[in-house]
Amino acid sequence: MDEAVSDAAFKPFLPDWIETAAEEARCVALGMLRERGRGAVLVGVARVDTALEALLKAALASPRGSETLFHTDRPLGSFGAKIALAARLGLIDAAVEQALHNLRRVRNGFAHSTTPVSLADPPTCDRLREGVAQARRTLLLSPMEAILRNHLADRDGAMPAQPQQVQVEPGLLDFILLITILVAVLEATAQQLRPYQPPVVMGFAGVIRQDPAG
Repeated sequence: MDEAVSDAAFKPFLPDWIETAAEEARCVALGMLRERGRGAVLVGVARVDTALEALLKAALASPRGSETLFHTDRPLGSFGAKIALAARLGLIDAAVEQALHNLRRVRNGFAHSTTPVSLADPPTCDRLREGVAQARRTLLLSPMEAILRNHLADRDGAMPAQPQQVQVEPGLLDFILLITILVAVLEATAQQLRPYQPPVVMGFAGVIRQDPAG
């Protein structure tokens, strides 16, 4: 796809602070178009998981040693635990929390199914439709949707003799759009955060008051 098309689609719609994250999300989306079925789902949700982890790390104080809190066997090692903490800290609103949980359920359904599954199957399609409806409130969705459709049109035109290689399975475009929006917004929000500093800290000498102004 012509890079000029992507630039023209993004810049009129996006504030400066979200452009970097949006461009990264665009790359994720176009890469997912090369995946098929289960692979697209697992790769997409893993990318959202990484973006959510980055959001939490931006809000939390740096560890005093090596970072282990997000290891698989630790308290924040699961996608669900990260969603719960982000919500409790007020870093995501109820709609984003619901969209993330829906993606978690979709991922689990694909990961553990022993039979063929599709993004067009209920209740998966309903969960995706709900998330995309909420995502339409962001300025990023319309330009991303245009970019994906332009990319598909370019790909269709490039291989007219092999249509089976360019078809997109039902539900995949909605899935990619939702992944794209969540990655962009989570990462853009992380860039705006500073580690939380509580007004008081408990120490053995007593309660230590901290001056937020430094």
